[in-house]
Amino acid sequence: CHDPSGTEMAGAEGEDSLYPIAVLIDELRNEDVQLRLNSIKKLSTIALALGVERTRTELIPFLTDTIYDEDEVLLALAEQLGNFTMLVGGPEYVHCLLPPLESLATVEETVVRDKAVESLRKISQEHSPVDLEVHFEPLVKRLASGDWFTSRTSACGLFSVCYPRVSNTVKAEIRQHFRTLCSDETPMVRRAAASKLGEFAKVLELDYVKSDIIPLFTALASDEQDSVRLLAVEACVSIATLLPQEDLETLVMSTLRQAAEDKSWRVRYMVADKFSELQKAVGPEITKNDLVPAFQNLLKDCEAEVRAAAANKVKELGIYSSFFCENLPEDSRETLIMSHVLPCVKELVSDTNQHVKSALASVIMGLSTILGKDNTVEHLLPLFLVQLKDECPEVRLNIISNLDCVNEVIGIRQLSQSLLPAIVELAEDAKWRVRLAIIEYMPLLAGQLGVEFFDEKLNSLCMAWLVDHVYAIREAATCNLMKLVEKFGAEWAQNTIVPKVLGMSNDPNYLHRMTTLFCIKALSEACGQEITTKHMLPVVLKMSNDQVANVRFNVAKCLQKIGPVIDSNALQAEVKPVLEKLATDQDMDVKYFAQEAISVLALA
Repeated sequence: CHDPSGTEMAGAEGEDSLYPIAVLIDELRNEDVQLRLNSIKKLSTIALALGVERTRTELIPFLTDTIYDEDEVLLALAEQLGNFTMLVGGPEYVHCLLPPLESLATVEETVVRDKAVESLRKISQEHSPVDLEVHFEPLVKRLASGDWFTSRTSACGLFSVCYPRVSNTVKAEIRQHFRTLCSDETPMVRRAAASKLGEFAKVLELDYVKSDIIPLFTALASDEQDSVRLLAVEACVSIATLLPQEDLETLVMSTLRQAAEDKSWRVRYMVADKFSELQKAVGPEITKNDLVPAFQNLLKDCEAEVRAAAANKVKELGIYSSFFCENLPEDSRETLIMSHVLPCVKELVSDTNQHVKSALASVIMGLSTILGKDNTVEHLLPLFLVQLKDECPEVRLNIISNLDCVNEVIGIRQLSQSLLPAIVELAEDAKWRVRLAIIEYMPLLAGQLGVEFFDEKLNSLCMAWLVDHVYAIREAATCNLMKLVEKFGAEWAQNTIVPKVLGMSNDPNYLHRMTTLFCIKALSEACGQEITTKHMLPVVLKMSNDQVANVRFNVAKCLQKIGPVIDSNALQAEVKPVLEKLATDQDMDVKYFAQEAISVLALA
């Protein structure tokens, strides 16, 4: 370590100018990690105090030579140095930052190396083409030929940022280094190279993509390590988009077919997971001839995770996502789905693994918009009905939550008879989170099924949730009622909901009496002044005499909320006396909320 009292840092400015760097050195030697971390986070302030020249000549060499610390301190340093360009004097001197970052790019801890590479990538853009060749590219070479695998993995992330801006001779050297790393003896290095293969391919000239990248892609896709092979699948998307259509079959497809049948389920999973992007990259013809059969196999895969990933792609969620089926050629889309995809979907409906069935249930409804009314009624409807009776609540829930797709195509009435038992079962499920989820879909279902069906079949369920033993359910049920009133109107509320809610005010359980107050608070605005003043207000006022203090202070909170909806005469004549009485209650909370209501409603 350098001696802070030494002459090398003193220069001509005297002892005062040494102060920032002397403090930094002391703090970086302190035993307390937090103190060292704080001093690294203040580096930019220290650099400003020193000025650009001393930052270059003293601070950066000091950091390069003496930093050996805990990972979190090194991580903070790697991040700081990425923003140091102006503090060393701008792009002209940015190469001064390379030595400390080069050291950090070789440490053992992955997150530190990754952050150092991120900062190096950032400052590479600030190098002039000349500086890139003189300073940056030699650093990449040193890392690429380092003894430790850590430096070689870091090099993989730097090739693509310097390649486009260097001379042809240097480009050839960079390509050679990348080729070497792709066949490195250490799996971690090959993995790093495979993960950057697509990115590197994007900056190469097309001829070199064919002559260099394709052989590397083929080799990595048949690597002995499955963790390398699956990364090659990811690179395939980028590579396929760069190649002309006529070259895809000869250069890429055999490797991709091999990956779809790989002995490791992780590789097959990656093919299934990237299916939509792959299919977009290779275009409609190859999709029809090659990818559809592969997709069929993935839907029948022996591993549940692969089947689930493929099932998720039957139709990606979200209208603007990349859809496997939607991107098939228009004329053959329906035929292909009916003959290739649908038979597999039918098998998956009764899959033994609940994650597969659940993944399918979340997307299967989307097929109805692609297949149209007749096919939906004939082929998909029976599958929906099977899934609505599935023993797994998530499967039933996923079908119900995507009903709007089917409603657009065939209307929901065809499903209503099977829908009802499924909804009832979910509404009474032992897991409260399942009950909560179905409550959230109730307004959507109500809108699709219509008011008559809702009143006849589902109204009683909505009221039952108000007295659930879990508070989150009671709260969601209250919110649900408000949304239903907004959908069906105040008159419907007055005839069907309000009487039942008000009837709970006499319930022996005080929690249920409180639910009445929560409902009134939620419904008052949607129901309007007349219903609130005539029907709801008298019940609230009567409850101000409740024996339980929790109920009384909720009366005060309720009056505060519904006050603006009630007509002003009732507010003065009926609400004010009750709040004044509650403001003298023996219970502190009742007093507090009554006084707050008086103040908010300006009744004082």
